[in-house]
Amino acid sequence: MIPIDPCSAVPEDWEQQVSTIVKESPILAGLLARWQDIDLPDCWLSGSALAQTLWNQTFGFAPDRGVTKIDLVYFDPANTGGGREVRQAKRVRSLFPEIPIWIDAKNQARVHFWYKEKFGYTIPPHRSSRAAISTFPTTASSIGIRPEAGRLTIFAPFGVADLLSCTVRPNKTQIIREIYDSEIARWRKVWPGLHIIDWNES
Repeated sequence: MIPIDPCSAVPEDWEQQVSTIVKESPILAGLLARWQDIDLPDCWLSGSALAQTLWNQTFGFAPDRGVTKIDLVYFDPANTGGGREVRQAKRVRSLFPEIPIWIDAKNQARVHFWYKEKFGYTIPPHRSSRAAISTFPTTASSIGIRPEAGRLTIFAPFGVADLLSCTVRPNKTQIIREIYDSEIARWRKVWPGLHIIDWNES
């Protein structure tokens, strides 16, 4: 795990800042407003969509610029069949026909079944959605959010300094360099103002 101080350069109102990012997004705000309809166990909105939404707000771009998908991660070890996952993802997408971006709902309890075929090496099974989020390719995308009890719950194992400063830093917990380089190649073109840290510099 990368040795990062989660309090480094983080403003005291960071929770409010993250909440504001979501509230000002016509895409994410609409999805979170109907979170109870998603109805998936241990479910979080995670991945790059949150970071990309912040980047677009920071750099003055359209809200959906460069956002190719919205990742919903959930953990359902009792239902690890691929067909079940496909049906759940299709159901969730049908709830939000007004959202023009692909919504991808993945059961993190079955990621280890297909990971080697896609990325070339095996990984151990995840034990929760939080464990899975902690392995995502960058520190800024290793963040999960969900509404609970009238407020936004934020899970950020590496803190939010990189998110709020538009910094892209590799999370080497699980990925290899090829995966990271593939991610940042497109991001450099879409968001040229990003501070991207090279794999060897982290």
